[in-house]
Amino acid sequence: MTKSEIEKKTEEYILPILDELHFILWDVEFVKEGGEYFLRAYIDKEGGISLDDCTEVSRRMNDILDSDEYIDVPYTFEVSSPGLTRVLKKDRELQNSIGRDVDVTTYQKIDGAKEFTGILKSFDKDHVLLSFGDSEMNFDRKNISKIRLSPDF
Repeated sequence: MTKSEIEKKTEEYILPILDELHFILWDVEFVKEGGEYFLRAYIDKEGGISLDDCTEVSRRMNDILDSDEYIDVPYTFEVSSPGLTRVLKKDRELQNSIGRDVDVTTYQKIDGAKEFTGILKSFDKDHVLLSFGDSEMNFDRKNISKIRLSPDF
């Protein structure tokens, strides 16, 4: 199975668990680090995810992973929060972040800057729209190197 097939199959298994618990799936990744493989699920919920939440999802998923051995190499399964300054990679993550403060970093300068902070208003396959109080700015997604949630301290 390829990396993307493993991630997709893991999403199919974990989504019903998260729906039942009213959690949100931010990302699933299957990576090799230092010679070891890791299958990671990043989850969230309104008010933030707790260690007990991660443990509950991990326990339920381990039962599934033990019964359907679709990963043919030894690996470690981890469940965690995506963190306060999570990178928004997928449309699902952008959709879950509409109305929140985000930091956008661009490859090329726009009006002399490469970093922008504003409220994520909308997006489509080609553009991301941020609001800056009384003004808005539409970014070409091809020029965006990174979008992440802006920490709210």
